[in-house]
Amino acid sequence: MILCTIASAETYRHISPLLGRAIDWLREHSADEFVKGVTEIPGTGILVKAEEPALLPREKVALEAHRRFIDIHVPIKGEEIIGWAPVDSLKHPREEYDEEKDIAFFGDASHSLLHVRPGQIAIFFPEDAHAPNIGLGNHRKLCVKIPVV
Repeated sequence: MILCTIASAETYRHISPLLGRAIDWLREHSADEFVKGVTEIPGTGILVKAEEPALLPREKVALEAHRRFIDIHVPIKGEEIIGWAPVDSLKHPREEYDEEKDIAFFGDASHSLLHVRPGQIAIFFPEDAHAPNIGLGNHRKLCVKIPVV
């Protein structure tokens, strides 16, 4: 898991060529008008989901994990609190991994809470379970889905 600013994310581009492409896209498009929906970064398989989810109390948000994607969470309007725990420490799966949706949910508590503010990003790798959208009210965010290659 990485928490940093969009500007300092350049440091991490070497981790994956597609992570570098996603960071470039975020730097180039961070000031774009917010429009809900899904966009694909051409030729990459990277999906950018623009969402306006309701924030929920911590106890109502389950940890989730992915195997085929790296997630970047990017708050646009309002702070987002995201729970985190290493997948290999989790003991209480809520259901089996759904290969089609690339997601597994867990009933374990988060080990840490991240406060991610506009201008910052949180990057979660397949070994990072995360519980997004914790807080009160609504917010706007991007969730960038990067294929693991």
